[in-house]
Amino acid sequence: MIARLTGARAEETGIVLLSAAYFFFILSAYYVMRPIREEMGVAGGVENIPWLFTATLAAMLVAHPIFASIVSRWPRKRFVSITYRFFILNLFVYYFVLSGVAEGSTAAVWVGRTFFVWISVFNLFVVSVFWSFMTDIYRERQSRRLFGLIGVGGTLGGIVGSSITAFLVGELSPAALLWFSIVLLECAVACVRGLDRRVSRMRSGSAEPAQASEPDPVIGGSALDGIRRVVASPYLLGICAFMLLFTVGSTFLYNIQAEIMSRTFSDPAERTSVFARIDLAVNVLTLFTQLFLTGRIMRWLGVGVTLALLPLLSVAGFLALGAAPVFAVFVVFQVLRRAGNFAVAVPTREVLYTVLPRRDKYKAKNFNDTFVYRAGDQVGAWSFAGLGALGLGTAALAWFMVPLAGLWLVVALWLGRRQTVLAGKPATAS
Repeated sequence: MIARLTGARAEETGIVLLSAAYFFFILSAYYVMRPIREEMGVAGGVENIPWLFTATLAAMLVAHPIFASIVSRWPRKRFVSITYRFFILNLFVYYFVLSGVAEGSTAAVWVGRTFFVWISVFNLFVVSVFWSFMTDIYRERQSRRLFGLIGVGGTLGGIVGSSITAFLVGELSPAALLWFSIVLLECAVACVRGLDRRVSRMRSGSAEPAQASEPDPVIGGSALDGIRRVVASPYLLGICAFMLLFTVGSTFLYNIQAEIMSRTFSDPAERTSVFARIDLAVNVLTLFTQLFLTGRIMRWLGVGVTLALLPLLSVAGFLALGAAPVFAVFVVFQVLRRAGNFAVAVPTREVLYTVLPRRDKYKAKNFNDTFVYRAGDQVGAWSFAGLGALGLGTAALAWFMVPLAGLWLVVALWLGRRQTVLAGKPATAS
């Protein structure tokens, strides 16, 4: 019965549950901090958000080669653990810094801005590393069935993390809440080690269903391999374009959110609570979709059409927001778009990487997931600021995104066709 409902098979249970637990811990750690970041972004001034994205892009430009160098030198278990423990160390530092500054002071505003940038780097890196790991240990056919189901762990983590902040923000300081993220990240490291042991046992003759025949040597190469591979491959450039168009739209919507929230709610604690409750609604809707629909949608429609669903929703959503730029319309669009991204678009996008060699799964993928993602933020943030300076209001800014969402739809369909060719089977195969 469970297999019929979810698409998983009995022999896959152990590794799927551990993979989902891994995703649970990293996303719950992030969602504890996400509402804090959102409030710090508003408190630092909506007009300064483009500069925060500029700083984030610069940080990504530095961080990616460092990560690629680590990937080149150490085996998977070690470089994944090093990445997460580095972020844990950062959280200890922020705990002491946030505890030592007075709320509302100039120092607190600047610490909040650095925290905003740090979180914007953190969330992409931890999730990118997770999905790289998944594309490395699951076959392409399995990924279509199981990536949505594994995503349930992340969705539950998002629900738990956002609930912690939503219900404890009035009782605990932002600094104290960071302890939850520290513990959760360390649990994620334990899951990484457990998965690595399972994959090692699979290589030695177990019937577990992941890519047991593939060794886990040091990947090697240079710190710039990821960039070179993206530039040289039309397929990776297509994924790059898909990411850019997605993030430009997301950044426009994020800036619209900041404007609508700042004029609708004046109390910082109330805004933080609303942000957390939006996160909670997104994750509940995502959970239902991942459990019962994602795998089936991908099997029924194929990778290309499934990947095109979110761009199609975005065309409709920006049209609606342009017609009625109010809080209620924004919330409905934001919840549906983010849930559609997490439940459908992200698992489908990760399937695109399963047909590529290991070096692309870690290096090229990390470049697309981090630097290219934040480059899209940069383009979106400054485009939004420039159009706003020309006097365009919220409605006009939403209308501006409609043709870009249409282009995004075309790119998604092309990627689906290319993935089918590389996979060597029909798009609707299970």
